Amino acid sequence: MLKMAIITGFLSQTKDRFHQYNQPLDLAEKFALLRQIEGYQGVEIVYPYEVKDPQATRQLLQAHDLSVAAVNVNVKAEPEFRNGGLTANDPAVRQRAVQFIKEAKEFAVAVGADKVTCCPLGDGYEFAFQYDYAKSWRNLVETFGDAGDHCREIPLFIEYKPSETRGRCFVDTAAKALCLLKDIQNPSMGITLDFGHSVYGNENPAEAVALLAESPYPYYIHINDNDGRWDWDYFCGTKHFLDYVEFLYYLKRYDYQDWLTSDTSPTRWDIRGTFEANSRLTQRIWNLLDRVDGGRITGLMERGDYLATWQFIETEIFGLGSGDG
Repeated sequence: MLKMAIITGFLSQTKDRFHQYNQPLDLAEKFALLRQIEGYQGVEIVYPYEVKDPQATRQLLQAHDLSVAAVNVNVKAEPEFRNGGLTANDPAVRQRAVQFIKEAKEFAVAVGADKVTCCPLGDGYEFAFQYDYAKSWRNLVETFGDAGDHCREIPLFIEYKPSETRGRCFVDTAAKALCLLKDIQNPSMGITLDFGHSVYGNENPAEAVALLAESPYPYYIHINDNDGRWDWDYFCGTKHFLDYVEFLYYLKRYDYQDWLTSDTSPTRWDIRGTFEANSRLTQRIWNLLDRVDGGRITGLMERGDYLATWQFIETEIFGLGSGDG
């Protein structure tokens, strides 16, 4: 059975520019709802806006028999982070952003989590000549390096994203995230790979897995889907089914053991049904690869005859049979 978790903010009310979806729930109600959703054993909780009290959080986790996949630290919503937190020109603002991450690490220790993940969405730009790129990069190295060095027993994972809330985020690709970790030189740091961020950033998510898995740094996975133009957080396989199969294939190939966390927004669809679609499809593809692969896909790729590979996909992945009957 795969280790699957949900970002708990999606279990409650969400909104876009025009509408609100679902009913607001407190943390206990979110955890109770999650326990009704088949296939999940873990949560990714958001600090400091969703959780602040480690003792109360730990009691709720124990009461609902849940594990923490990650503590997600939000460094974008405070007014002073509007023009960037970790890369702000004002050193006091940068230090406040670092302090948020340090406090999240201390919270993670207190609740028994094994990682903190941070997506620096407020750090980026919109226009030409808006920022000094080299200075901004040095600020990222300094601030993430300082935060990552605190409570090293809790690794800090950096989640990359092409855009939002900025027109272009400074950490927008897997390769750039790896460059950042290479400059920081802290082995107790990693990268969060979100399938949808990779897709709409014009990456191949499976290739990104290989890139990260071949690096010295650990990685952690968020699952969802989108149309390649924006981060819609649809449920898995609805737009990029074969890409998702290849993504899971590479996770299996590299013996990924960490959580697969649903970063998926139900909006117009039933919350329980949406997340069960994620777990059901993911587990079925995982099991299918166990049955049909056994090294065959690697062999086909090594042969270099993609027509033969495609026939395997038709019959074994799509289940279309031989076409004779």
